[in-house]
Amino acid sequence: MRAFLSCFSLKKNKQNPQYQEAIILASETSFTINEIKALYDLFKKLSNCIYDDSLIHKVFDLFDVKGNGVIEFEEFVRSLSIFHPNAPKEDKITFAFRLYDLRQTGYIEHEELKEMVLAILTESELTLSDEEVESIVNKTMMEADSKGDGKIDQEEWKELVEKNPALIKNMTLPYLKDITLAFPSFILNTDFEE
Repeated sequence: MRAFLSCFSLKKNKQNPQYQEAIILASETSFTINEIKALYDLFKKLSNCIYDDSLIHKVFDLFDVKGNGVIEFEEFVRSLSIFHPNAPKEDKITFAFRLYDLRQTGYIEHEELKEMVLAILTESELTLSDEEVESIVNKTMMEADSKGDGKIDQEEWKELVEKNPALIKNMTLPYLKDITLAFPSFILNTDFEE
């Protein structure tokens, strides 16, 4: 989805998350009820933002579980939970695989890996020559593609991550461990109790 009107959208009939919804989200994610409230406030602040970044579009598509072009609050919390320090490593590995599998084929192919390397370099404001990028991609493919079929499947990806844990380092956002401390202004008017 290359163009969309907004990154996040709130349904008009949901001005505040219901207490029961917060309890359910807290029980199904790594967040506490107060963190859910803080995330809701963050979610509202992010509503209607516009991005022109292909990596952001891919993340948007992964967060938009329903595929309706809108990230609803529940999708936001459940997806963001993957980045929580307490989230299972398996979930992080799976999400990262889906992020790299740009064409959603169930495999990471050479061109997809190259696109992701280029996107990461751009985000990091790093510049490498085409030869250096190609070298990184080729070495990664050689290391990961244990079956020799020219693509990386989920099993091969998991093995690669086990050997190179830094590949999913960006899948953990430490401040999510206690979002209410990271964003204390969000909990001043909380209606939720733990």
